[in-house]
Amino acid sequence: MPSGPDTTDATTSGPPAREDRTGASAAADTAPGPGEEPAADDPAPTGPTGPGADSARPPHAGRLTALVRREWRRTALAALAGIALGLAFPPYGVWPLSPAAVAALSLLTRGRTARQGAWTGFAFGLPFFFVLLKWLHVIGWDVTVGLSVIQAVFLAGLGSALAVTARLPLWPLWAACLWVAEEWARDRVPFGGFPWGRLAFANADSPFTPLAALGGAPLVTFAVALAGTLVAAAALAARRLRHEPRTAAGLARAGGVPVAGSLALAAAVTVGGYAVPVHTEADDTADIAVVQGNVQQAGMDFLGRPMMILDNHVEATLQLAERVRSGETARPDLVIWPENASDLDPYRNAEARARIEEAVRAVGVPILVGALVDHPTKEGYVENQGIVWDPESGPGASYTKQHPVPFGEYVPFRDQLSRIVTRLQRVPRDFYPGDHAGVLQVGPARLGDVICFEVAYDEIVRDTVNDGARALVVQTNNATYGRTGQPEQQLVMSKLRAVEHGRAVVTAATSGISAVVAPDGTVVQETDEFTQDVLTARLPLRDGTTLADRVGAGPEWTFAVGGVLAWVAAGVLGRRARGTRGAQGREDVQAEGQQQ
Repeated sequence: MPSGPDTTDATTSGPPAREDRTGASAAADTAPGPGEEPAADDPAPTGPTGPGADSARPPHAGRLTALVRREWRRTALAALAGIALGLAFPPYGVWPLSPAAVAALSLLTRGRTARQGAWTGFAFGLPFFFVLLKWLHVIGWDVTVGLSVIQAVFLAGLGSALAVTARLPLWPLWAACLWVAEEWARDRVPFGGFPWGRLAFANADSPFTPLAALGGAPLVTFAVALAGTLVAAAALAARRLRHEPRTAAGLARAGGVPVAGSLALAAAVTVGGYAVPVHTEADDTADIAVVQGNVQQAGMDFLGRPMMILDNHVEATLQLAERVRSGETARPDLVIWPENASDLDPYRNAEARARIEEAVRAVGVPILVGALVDHPTKEGYVENQGIVWDPESGPGASYTKQHPVPFGEYVPFRDQLSRIVTRLQRVPRDFYPGDHAGVLQVGPARLGDVICFEVAYDEIVRDTVNDGARALVVQTNNATYGRTGQPEQQLVMSKLRAVEHGRAVVTAATSGISAVVAPDGTVVQETDEFTQDVLTARLPLRDGTTLADRVGAGPEWTFAVGGVLAWVAAGVLGRRARGTRGAQGREDVQAEGQQQ
C-alpha cells in the first residue's frame, strides 16, 4: 500500500516538510501529502538532451543513476545500522546497539514512500543477517548470503510499514508493534520459520530481560523496539527545536512529544524490567551430571567414524562413575547426554545398545540419551530423539524433535533441489517430526526436553512447561558450527527461556557450550568448546508458572495485530487523502474554466 510522508505535525513528533536528504531523518525534498508518492520515487531520465540523447543514455539507465545518486547515503546509513544490530548479538553482545539500531531504522524510513521504506529496510536487514548468520559459512558463504537475503525480505516489509505508519499519531507505539509483527512472520514462514535474530535474543543480559516473565520474548522485543522508537521521536523533536525560537510559542509550534518526555519514556521502558519479580525459589532439587563427550573435529564432518561420538560419551560417563565409586564425586540422580550422543540407532544396532547399557549400569542412574533412531514404520526416515535409559529397565519414554531444521535435517523438494544443489545430498535421510511435547520423567526429575534449535521457538518451550516440566533440558549438537559464535547465540536463548518460564535450563552439547542456567538467567556453570567435560550441579525444580506461561501467545498476537491494523489504517487514510486532493484539483480546474 504505497503512501507518502506526512507534511503536517501530528500529536506526536514528526519530520518537517523539508528535510536534509543525507541526514538520518531525511525526507524527500518535495514532500507530498499523506498517502501520495513523491515524483522522486520514479524520477525522470537525467543526462544529455537534444537529438540522439535517448540513444546515448536509455531512460532506464537514467532512472537508475538518479536513484543511486539520491539513495546511496541513506542506503549506506541503513547498512551501518544493520551491522550495529548484528553486533548487539553474541559473540559480541553489545545489547545497547539493539534499541539504537531500531531508532536509526525509524529515522531512515520516516518521510519515505512505501517502496523507498522497503528498500531501506532491505539495506538494513541484509548486512544485519550477514553478520548474525556468518557461522553458516561452514556450509558455504553462498548459504550465508542466501539465507540473509531471504530474512532481509522480512525487514523490507518492516521498512515499508514503518514508512507508511510514521505519519500516524503515537507512531512509536505502532512501530514497536510492527517489529513484533515482523518477527511473528519470520518465526513461521517459510518452512516453519527461522526465529534467529529476534531483538529479545540480543537482550538476555539487559534491563529488558525480566519482562520475559510477563509476556515472553515478544514483550522483550516490543520493549526494546519501543525504547528505540522513542529515542527516534526525541531526535526528531530536538531537530525541530533547533529551528524554533526558545519561547513558549516556539516550543508549542515544535509540537509532538518533547525531547525530555520521549527520552524519559524510553528510559522508563528500559529500566521497567527491574520492577518485574523473577521467581527462583526451588520446590525441590535434583543432582545432575551433564556429559560433554566431544567430537573428532569441527565442521560438516564432525561425526568422524561410526561409534566415535558414542564412545566419547560412554568413556566420560565411565570416568564419572569411577569418581563416584572413589567418593570424589557424589552420585547424581540422573545424567544428561546431548543431542546425537549416539549416531547409531541403539534399538537396531547391538553394539551401540551395549555401550549405552554399559555406561548406565556403571553410573547406576538413568541417562537421558540423545540418539538418531530409524523411524519404525516409514522407511528412509530418521527421528532425532531424547531417550530415558534406566539402569534396570533399559530404554523407556522418549521425545522426538518436533521441528527439524529445513535443509539441515530434511530437504524440502528433495528430488528437484538435490539435482541443482549437490550439497543437499549430504543430508541422506529426512528427519521425521515428533507430535508431542518432551516432558520426561528422568529419575526423580520431571524434565522438559527441547532439542537444539527448538529453543528458539516460543510455543515449543512454552508447551513443555505447561505440560508439567519442572526444569528444561536443551540437548544440542553444535559441532558443525564450533568456534563460530553460533553456540553463544544459542546459549543466550536458554538464558532468556529460564527467565521467561522461571525454570532452570540445562544445555547439553556434544562439543560445547554445555551449561547450567539458573531460573533467573544466571549461568552457573559452562564448559569450553571442543573439550571433554562433565558438569555436576544441584538443579532447582519448580512447579509454579509465570504470567508468560499463562498468557501464552496473547501478547505476541496483540502486538502483531496492532501493528498490522496501524499499517492498514495508514494506507486507508492515504488513499482518502489522495482522493480528497484529486477532487479538490478538479474543482479548481472547473472554477478556473468558468472564470475564463
